[in-house]
Amino acid sequence: MIATIKTSVEAYLCPMIQIDDKIVSLEVVQKAFVCDLHACKGACCVEGDSGAPLTEEEVGILKDEYENFKPYLRQEGVDSVEAQGTSVVDDDGDFVTPLRDGKECAYTVFSKEGMAMCGIELAWKEGKTHFRKPISCHLYPIRTKRYRDFEAVNYERWNICSDACTLGQSLKVSVHQFAKEALIRKYGEDWFNALDEASRSL
Repeated sequence: MIATIKTSVEAYLCPMIQIDDKIVSLEVVQKAFVCDLHACKGACCVEGDSGAPLTEEEVGILKDEYENFKPYLRQEGVDSVEAQGTSVVDDDGDFVTPLRDGKECAYTVFSKEGMAMCGIELAWKEGKTHFRKPISCHLYPIRTKRYRDFEAVNYERWNICSDACTLGQSLKVSVHQFAKEALIRKYGEDWFNALDEASRSL
């Protein structure tokens, strides 16, 4: 598997990395990022206009696995899921997780310290479900989008993650290194290794 550096006229001469049919923004390998949960309290589970993006496969998984992770959810989350469904379609026509009263993701739970966590992942950690959490959540701050001939892999900036950028800079950890486990989950270890090797040649 070979990664190539290319320049896209369509992207206003923005250089990027191509691995197979995946086009990766250089920001993914050049920007620094490490989640600082003590600072942000898991705000990405709470902020935003819609739920976490879901693949069609994940829509089915959430429906099939719901009873396995339901005991880990708050009653407010359970009520929201059972009123709306385990997934919903947003204003853009995309599958996303349901929200609680237009606020946090319905699958969000909170620690005693007020830190937002994924109830699905808590169940996964205890072996109650094989599904860890939506890949879009696992990958964040990386966002992916499928087009006809390629898949875009981009870094999404969000002001609530400013502390994560600061921590990443101090630890010298790039976005792709932070998201290594999720990238391997989505694209495979060989693909990640090709990206990592390409990052060292820049």
